[in-house]
Amino acid sequence: MEKTAYLFAGQGSQYIGMGKDLYAAFPESKKIFDQADQVLGFALSKLCFEGPPEELTKTRNCQPAVLTMSIACLEAFKSVGSGERLAPDFVAGLSLGEYSALVAAGTLSFTDAVYLVRRRGEFMEEEAQRQPGKMASVLGLDLKIIKDICQQTGAEVANINCPGQIVISGSAKSVEEAARIAEERGARRALFLEVSGAFHSSFMKQAASKLAEELKKVKINVPRIPLICNYTAQPTVDTTQIKENLIKQVAGSVLWQDSMRFILSNGISNFIEFGPGKVLKGLMRRIDEKARVGNIEKKEDIAVIPQKEVKYAS
Repeated sequence: MEKTAYLFAGQGSQYIGMGKDLYAAFPESKKIFDQADQVLGFALSKLCFEGPPEELTKTRNCQPAVLTMSIACLEAFKSVGSGERLAPDFVAGLSLGEYSALVAAGTLSFTDAVYLVRRRGEFMEEEAQRQPGKMASVLGLDLKIIKDICQQTGAEVANINCPGQIVISGSAKSVEEAARIAEERGARRALFLEVSGAFHSSFMKQAASKLAEELKKVKINVPRIPLICNYTAQPTVDTTQIKENLIKQVAGSVLWQDSMRFILSNGISNFIEFGPGKVLKGLMRRIDEKARVGNIEKKEDIAVIPQKEVKYAS
């Protein structure tokens, strides 16, 4: 029997109109958007469907929006064919997407998750204002060279996404200098990201501490499905470790490439990406071009994924 992993989108994949067709077509998706509106106390659904874009892209709004869209996609997918679909052997999500993965694994309730990521986004925005910073994606350079450049400039490695794509973070001065040196040392390009701060760097330590206090308020259940944590690139079903990894992830590196290689090494070659965009599919092409990645993002995607007589774990 073919093994499958579920992957969940991260911040930056959002766009105006996301989820609107799912909301209209699937009561299960509508319920998720309605729950998010209720928990947050404002119409997140309207922000996702209509914008304005400058509000949707704010970290405090974007994070709950992408989570809500991702779980709306998952619930629509589960609802078709009486819930009999490709069941996951592993779940993982890129940065913010780890919260969606935790919901899929039964570790967090959706309402707790949307509350947490709203607070996470607020804390990250606060630190970005207190300590302004930058991020850049460096293309076509080995990790060892990038680490050397970071040591030289004071920038930090934020995301190891796939071969040839590493994101750096830190003060504007350190990231700009690191980007310049990276291009001098052979990088194809160094692209500055449109984000509000130096995420996944030591600039976010206070945000991580504040998140730790919020995590004390929510119930963390033992996952039904092994979760591959961003911070360790290893599976865990230990609830204490899951909380610790969520805290460390805010100011630490996202080991996405290693996470995917771990899943691949366990005989998984079939992946389903839930949420807006196809970023994770693109990264997987660079990690293992033989892996198959289906996407659940729009109403028409639901019928595209081949059905399999496996009941979704409950």
